[in-house]
Amino acid sequence: MNDAPKQLKQQGMYKNLSYSKGSTNTPLKEVTIGRNLLVTVEKFPSNMALIDVQKNERLTYLEFWNLTSIVAKSLLKLGLKKGDRIGICCPNRFEWTVIQYASSRIGVILVNLNPAYQIRELHYVINHAQIKVIFTIEQFKKSNYKTMLQRIAPLCSTLEKCIYIDAEWNEFLKNGASIAIEELEKIEQSVHHLEAINIQYTSGTTGTPKGVTLTHHNILNNGFFIGQRLNYTENDRVCIPVPLFHCFGMVIGNLACTSHGATMILTGESFDPITTLSTVETEKATSLYGVPTMFISELQQLNEKQYDFSSLRTGVMAGSPCPEEIMKQVKEKMNLSEITVCYGMTETSPVSTQTKIGVPLIKQVGTVGTVQDHLEIKVVDKETGEILALNQEGEICTKGYAVMQGYWENSSATNEVIDEEGWMHTGDLGFMDEDGYLIVSGRMKDLIIRGGENISPREVEEFLYTHPAIEDVQVIGVPNFVFGEVVMAWIKMKTGCEANEEEMKAFCKGKIAHFKIPHYWKFVTEYPMTVSGKVRKVEMKEISIKELGL
Repeated sequence: MNDAPKQLKQQGMYKNLSYSKGSTNTPLKEVTIGRNLLVTVEKFPSNMALIDVQKNERLTYLEFWNLTSIVAKSLLKLGLKKGDRIGICCPNRFEWTVIQYASSRIGVILVNLNPAYQIRELHYVINHAQIKVIFTIEQFKKSNYKTMLQRIAPLCSTLEKCIYIDAEWNEFLKNGASIAIEELEKIEQSVHHLEAINIQYTSGTTGTPKGVTLTHHNILNNGFFIGQRLNYTENDRVCIPVPLFHCFGMVIGNLACTSHGATMILTGESFDPITTLSTVETEKATSLYGVPTMFISELQQLNEKQYDFSSLRTGVMAGSPCPEEIMKQVKEKMNLSEITVCYGMTETSPVSTQTKIGVPLIKQVGTVGTVQDHLEIKVVDKETGEILALNQEGEICTKGYAVMQGYWENSSATNEVIDEEGWMHTGDLGFMDEDGYLIVSGRMKDLIIRGGENISPREVEEFLYTHPAIEDVQVIGVPNFVFGEVVMAWIKMKTGCEANEEEMKAFCKGKIAHFKIPHYWKFVTEYPMTVSGKVRKVEMKEISIKELGL
């Protein structure tokens, strides 16, 4: 706590304030992702870098580097230049990770597209980010990307090419053969670590997704320091069943591994508890990731079959709060004695705080850990912005290298959340205890978090307003044991119109991502209102919880 701001020291008050600064003993990495990967390759060329269990692909660090060189040259052959945007709409498979590192080597910005996106969402992001090339697969589960993109392409002026990985990958790899390695190396030297390299779209209170723009410096260092807190070495083998299109997969997963020489293990295109547990056993994973819902599913499978978890020691649980009983079982039944809990947001690359190995259970389930290295955390009064005393609830703010460059092409939204001193105002409520541990208590933002997915109520409301029979709609989040929260819609129909839950779900299907479709529906003639005429969503939530028995 002795690293508090100078003005606070002068006041002699910092010891009792909700402010903490991380260690600076280990210097920040001031290199690009590609340069850092090369350092790892030179140290551990024969170490296994990437394993894709479902696709039966296994690449050593040297093989991985060589493949990223081929992909980088093929991207150049397409005419892509530093700063251009490419999109990737693909479930977890080795090509995703290869494209992540190949694009970073030449300074092409990778835009992560959620595979659950439907036409409306894909169209918006492609146009907003001005994506030139999209890598995808023809179909995944119920989503036919080829059909969707054929409909969208004529409406997207910048989109030049769609590459279908499952059908065109090998042909794509051949394209770059005419590009000399010297040309690739020259372009790599022009890439700077403070330049943008990744855009991830996240729901906000405005309803329109915002493109969180992250630099090499942001995500490389975040991955590295997460790995440091997990005590990663070149001997670790990390099981990554979480989505690569989220920071959880590509930063906490991939970049934490490659910055330490550890092995990235992909269990399959989407999460399956049995496949994940089998992968841990057969690949002798030392670390396992997941949101609480994933660990709950895995624990349920242990009632049917036992697995060998002797290799496991650590991992990350993040995305939503973990029930104490679940954490106890994960430690005892899955041998994850050194598992950690992380907190943050896409805008902070993503991790701001993390529990340390060996902390008491109460700190693991009751808090989200202490501030990460080279970062600052404070809890402030929502009205005045003043730092609060310990154990007082206020808004959580983060400052340091991990704070995003900004929202893509949206300076006004950026200025709303990042103040003049560089503090990211998270919109989350919490407080700090005497030991510097952060406790998240709620949200100022009108967001629903379903199993780690941020959902904007306004975005869902605006979509439902397109239904011709709906007069008014209000969307809230309600508690759910499995997902933490699920979406609920209160619907007011136009005079003379009727509808039921099944009809409403059918209207949503295929138009918005499945996790945004309301789980509960309530048809009403009026809403709880304040005296000033504002809808009282807090009261709506209370009524819903009582009526649904939640």
